[in-house]
Amino acid sequence: MHSPLLTAVLKSCNSYADKTALVSGSQSVTYGQLKEMVFKAASFLKSEGLSKGDRIALSARKELDFVYLYFAAHLLGIENVVVDSESNAKKLDYMMGLTCPKALFGFAWKDVPSFSYENLDFSPLEASEPEEAVDKEDIADIIFTTGTTGTPKGVCLSHWNIYSSAMNINGFIGNSDSDVEVLGLPLCHSFGLGRLRCTLIAGGTIVLLGSYANIKQFFSALETYNATGFAMVPSVWAYIRKFSGTRIGKYAPQIKYIEIGSAAMPLESKQELCSLFPSTRICMHYGLTEASRAAFMEFHQNKDCLQTIGRPVSKEVDIKIMDESGNPLPKLQTGEICVSGNMVMRTYFRPEENAGAFWGTYFRTGDMGYEGEDCNLYLVSRIKEIINVGGKKVSPSEVEDAIISLGVEDCICVGVADPSGILGEVPKAYILKGSALSFEDIRKGLASELENYKIPAFFEWIDEIPKTASGKKQRLSLKQS
Repeated sequence: MHSPLLTAVLKSCNSYADKTALVSGSQSVTYGQLKEMVFKAASFLKSEGLSKGDRIALSARKELDFVYLYFAAHLLGIENVVVDSESNAKKLDYMMGLTCPKALFGFAWKDVPSFSYENLDFSPLEASEPEEAVDKEDIADIIFTTGTTGTPKGVCLSHWNIYSSAMNINGFIGNSDSDVEVLGLPLCHSFGLGRLRCTLIAGGTIVLLGSYANIKQFFSALETYNATGFAMVPSVWAYIRKFSGTRIGKYAPQIKYIEIGSAAMPLESKQELCSLFPSTRICMHYGLTEASRAAFMEFHQNKDCLQTIGRPVSKEVDIKIMDESGNPLPKLQTGEICVSGNMVMRTYFRPEENAGAFWGTYFRTGDMGYEGEDCNLYLVSRIKEIINVGGKKVSPSEVEDAIISLGVEDCICVGVADPSGILGEVPKAYILKGSALSFEDIRKGLASELENYKIPAFFEWIDEIPKTASGKKQRLSLKQS
């Protein structure tokens, strides 16, 4: 028996064999070809000695071979470790050392067998359907997210989790086989990868766009393929708005849906989107990698309460506001947002990271919020010390540790408003006076320690690091409003 997701994808392949499933650059792949190539990729994995229960790591690049291998692993019961193609050496060392994959695709690490996407050729292989039985509760994907300690957490998602999430999303947004989506989001996170899954199980077409950096290319894709939808994070909207004004509004008649998520969006931006897309379903989700798309709201439906993060959109999902002891709180009382449902992760990869992560079956998000009288949920604050850089979460302690490793005695890192108005927040580091290193020395040294978005945009000297009596850094005392 296949995983439920693959069963749904193969149903699309059989129902729409001659229809375009994927577009990547000049390449166009029908559903019939998608099925064939996924089966051939499965044959390749088997020929390399990989089987159910093994683990492979995939660099999440917008390559057709990535898509084929991703689904082929699901067919065989092989776990996918999905890796950001921009991960630095230190993060790769941690993720690979922890998960111990038997093969790598799209990158190399130590002496583990690796394959470049450019040199893969599945075409000569047999395209027979694998016979392996996959249980829906088996782990399908491991996606790493950064926790409050700065150590990446491996989120283990079952086949049932990722299928259920896609069904929940499609049920709310209303995706169908008539949809053509331009996908500019990265595939290494649950948002972008989820959009790929959602469109293919609905029988729609996905146009793989490198990124949103080239706005002309994005607009061209919308026009060329008569796209009916796209997904973005709020920082992408700020970028589009800043460099192209309101020109995107001319595509409003053809755009059926827009999905937004990963970070908060200013009220003014929501109102402007409503004005530019008067007939489009503009859907914004709330969730984490651990509990993907737990709640949804739709801008036009919620025009009088655009500040809400919505409510669960499936009877399989429940959200409670809980106090510090795990007791449910009544409406209007602020507590921790906790989520239970068919898309909530099975476990963290490291068992010790599960301690305190759940109240029973309810995942503790670490976000504070309340339920309004209108039964909608309202977010009061995210985990206060995490820096949200355009939807990417940055742990201040990770940045601090990297700076101290360069030879700085001590420092403290907080999030400040991005002056460009695009990313929402950017990191700022306060360096204890007396360091022999200049700010430029530190910036250069961090280039090999951190991803670019984690490197502080601003530095400032500080006479004393604010700390509690027990020695914990008081980052919030330096947080700028």
